[in-house]
Formats: sequence, C-alpha cells, structure tokens
Amino acid sequence: MAQPVGVTMQWMLLTRSVFPCRLQLPWLHQWRHWGAAVLLLAAHMAAGAQALVPPAGVQEGPIRFGILPLGGVFESRNDWEPLLADLARTLNRPVSVLSVTSYDALDQAIKRNQVDMAFLSGKLALDAVTQRGMTVVAQVTRHDGLPGYRSLLLVRKGGVVTTLEGVLSQPENLRLARGEAKSVSGFIVPQLQLFLPGNIAMETRFKSEFIGTHQATALAVANGEADVATNNTADLERFKLQFPSEYERLIIIWQSDLIPHAQIVMRKQYPPEFQKKVQAFLANYGRTPGPRGDPERAVLKSLHDLAGFVPADNASLLPAAKLAHQLARQSAMNAQWVNEESRAARLAKVDAEYAQQTSVLRGNAP
Repeated sequence: MAQPVGVTMQWMLLTRSVFPCRLQLPWLHQWRHWGAAVLLLAAHMAAGAQALVPPAGVQEGPIRFGILPLGGVFESRNDWEPLLADLARTLNRPVSVLSVTSYDALDQAIKRNQVDMAFLSGKLALDAVTQRGMTVVAQVTRHDGLPGYRSLLLVRKGGVVTTLEGVLSQPENLRLARGEAKSVSGFIVPQLQLFLPGNIAMETRFKSEFIGTHQATALAVANGEADVATNNTADLERFKLQFPSEYERLIIIWQSDLIPHAQIVMRKQYPPEFQKKVQAFLANYGRTPGPRGDPERAVLKSLHDLAGFVPADNASLLPAAKLAHQLARQSAMNAQWVNEESRAARLAKVDAEYAQQTSVLRGNAP
C-alpha cells in the first residue's frame, strides 16, 4: 500500500531576492514570529540554500500551491494546510505550500514558474491566466450565498475623521492604509468607484500611506496608526473574530458594488484529466452530508468561512478584466498629458489590451 502523501512547506522571504527553503511541518509549528523564521532561514542557507526553484515537471514532483496573503504569512499557511493535506492524499502526490508577504511576491513567484496552483483574486488571477500560463479550475463560495463580496472604507470611532465626506474633502490631511495595487478590494475598486471620480488618486493625494494586508490595514486604523483604510466584507468578518476589541473601534463609511469571489488556478500544462480531478476534489469538498462531511466543513469555515468551491473556467475572470480596464481608462483620463493625441494613444492601448484579455478569457485567443 502506498504511503500517505503529506504536505511539505515551502516558505519564501521576498525582499530583493527570493530564498526558498523547504521545511518539515513539525518544525514549522514551533516558529510563530518573524525573528525565529529569519533564524531558521539563516540556518538552512548556511547548509546550502537552494537557488531559484526551476519549473517542476507537471507530470512529477510536488504541486507547489501559492497562497494569496490575506493575513500573516504563518496564518495563511495554517489556514490552507488541512485542505491541501486532503488534496495531497486524493492525488497521491505531495503538495508544497508557498506563503508570501505580498501580492507582488506571489506574482513574481508565478512569473518565475515557482507556483503550479494558487488561490488568487482579481488582477492577480487575471495576470496569471492571461500572462503566466495559468487556467481557472474553481471559484470560492461563501455562506451568505452572494456571488461576491464588497470593498469597504474604514475609519476609527472618535478619530480625526468619521464620515465619508470628511475623507473626500481633506485627503491631504489624512493617513491612508490600503492594499497593494493588485488588490481588488484594497486598491482597484475603491480607486475606481470612489476616489478617481472625485479626482483623488489614492497613491498621491493622502498625507501618507501604509500598504499591507487587509488585517494589517484594519489594525492600523483601530490602533490609531492610520486615519482611514480600505478593506472588504469577507476579511472584516474574519477580523471581527480574531480581534474583537479592535473591531469595535472601527466604523464602515463606504462599501462598493459586489466584487466576484476569488479563484483557484493551476498550470494549464497539466493534462486535462488531472485538472478535472483537482476540480472535482474542490467542488466536492465539504459536500458530503452528515457527520462524515463535518471535518471538511470545519476546514472550510476556518478558511475564510468558505462554503466551498464551484467549478469555474477562465470566463469567471471577465468581471475582473472589466474592472482593470475601467481603472486604466479612468487613470488615463485623469492624468496630465502633453497633448490630446498622447491621451488618445494611451486609451487606444488600454482598449487593445482589454480586447486581448477578453479574447483569452473566452478561449478565442490564437
């Protein structure tokens, strides 16, 4: 009988370079703080750290799963670990976990062929599919039954500003905490739907800005280190459970239109039958009725309170492509140009890129 397939951990610290180290899970549970992680990294480097991991053959070797950094590095890894262990047993193939500190770090790992499968959303998923050789196999669902979530703007109770009008009228006097440029709810949607229509560019108009995860931006406002922050409904619910006292200090002053849920993507070089096997595992996860399905449902609940996954394809990213296109056009319209011909040329390029993206997502690209 084949031995049970376990989950290994691949941890990356991305600054100017990428230093991947493969760790055994019993070790990993002992290290909860960055200082310890750095010491562990140094020890492995002294023993001969690996160079950048070359692309693994899709027919063999572990599946390297990249995690969107929604909380801390260790927290994100711990949340996904049980599901990926079940996936490894189902496929009879090891799964390694790549938990990173930023959207850009994960994007670069995908670009370097260091990720075979990933949990991504919005612009990051869009780029992975249209530029990085990935394909969508599933989309997450939540218990509220809604087909998406909403971007939020948060302020602190009793803070220097407590209303949306106050934020929009004096951004230059306020400290902003926001997500990275590839974050849909942390940057793209609030920039597009709220700030740019009022001629406010988030990255230039505020007194200062802090860029981090949704958890970090909420904490920044709750602790008085920022005056206003972007966030989203899904992550704020999770924040409420983890930091109840800090949550009570926050006020929601704006929410966006509905944003489609995140996707699971994988390398399109995997054989179709293998992709279907992964898709079936995800679609059936937590669906077994009665006590037999309870452990999987418990995993999903701890994993951002998900209800499960539904099969999906690249067309599920069409709303993300539309959002990115709208933001690019709005940014071009608001920018200063030497002449109108330059603006028109930029807009034409934006439209051409959008047409190419939609062609890829609909499966019509050559």
